[in-house]
Amino acid sequence: MSKVVLKNLVKSYDGKKNIIDNINLEINDREFVVLVGSSGCGKSTILRLISGLEDITSGEIYIDETKVNNVHPKDRDIAFVFQSYALYPHMSVYENIAFGLKMRKFSKKEIDEKVKEAAKALNLEELLNRKPKELSGGQRQRVALGRAIVRNPKVFLMDEPLSNLDANLRVQMRAEIKRLHKKLQTTFIYVTHDQTEALTMGDRIVILDKGKIQQAATPSEIYNNPKNIFVAGFIGQMNFIDVNNENGKINIEGVDFFIPDNIPNGEITVGIRAEKMISGEKCITAKTDIVEMTGGERNIYFSLNGAKCSAKVPLSYEFNDNLTLRLSEKDMYFFDKETGNNILYEAE
Repeated sequence: MSKVVLKNLVKSYDGKKNIIDNINLEINDREFVVLVGSSGCGKSTILRLISGLEDITSGEIYIDETKVNNVHPKDRDIAFVFQSYALYPHMSVYENIAFGLKMRKFSKKEIDEKVKEAAKALNLEELLNRKPKELSGGQRQRVALGRAIVRNPKVFLMDEPLSNLDANLRVQMRAEIKRLHKKLQTTFIYVTHDQTEALTMGDRIVILDKGKIQQAATPSEIYNNPKNIFVAGFIGQMNFIDVNNENGKINIEGVDFFIPDNIPNGEITVGIRAEKMISGEKCITAKTDIVEMTGGERNIYFSLNGAKCSAKVPLSYEFNDNLTLRLSEKDMYFFDKETGNNILYEAE
């Protein structure tokens, strides 16, 4: 069992504003959970609290149903993979991977077996005699992973491990880490600011803002049923348009749309994903502002009801200075203007 439980977790510095503000979260045995949010939201701090590298202000942390608040970091049976790789430059790949085992007084035979097993799993067998300066960024990251997995820890903590890699390497390493998780069958807690990493890697995504959890759910639930306007805007490409609801009718650029009866009258914010801007039945013409090529599709930018919006369209979609949009009520999300909450949100 490698379950991690955070109860009423709080972290503040000098008794000032809470960096982590009363977080409650259960991470199940063998689950791959991704903590995602913008810089300063507290995601890396949570990893450091779980690992014991920082003391909590209040609350409780459990690993394997054991409270670890006062347990020394080396005794928590956790492996931490950092953004910076943190390899010893004077040591070979073999020595870097073996270092933690030597500190724990493993026999030479055990160390050799574990290092070679890890090297095989990460395609490092031909690099064991090289120094870190002779490796690419992707190879260095695999060495950092190897140093972690030889210990066979209960929990892996990963703090933006791919952020220093170029785009192609990030894609490769995402797959590498997912394969590693499947093979090791242990608990992974992974921090990133990249929404693509979060959606493609996590069994569950935890979205954080200002030290609070905004939503914790599966990638599909996060994408299709965002709890509030922050989540909707953070994951995917969502357009937000302010409208006035009059007894179930709203108007966007002169076209009426009829929305559910349980949406309150008055000002609300409508959300429509960029890929849904040409999939409905009701046509609206917008003036094309900027066009971006993104490979197999285009992003087209324009304004609706004074709001800056975008649409994802295939290369074959015809347009000029004027863009024909096709909107549908079924593709709309409805957010409370005051709280930002999804008015029709229903938890799984």
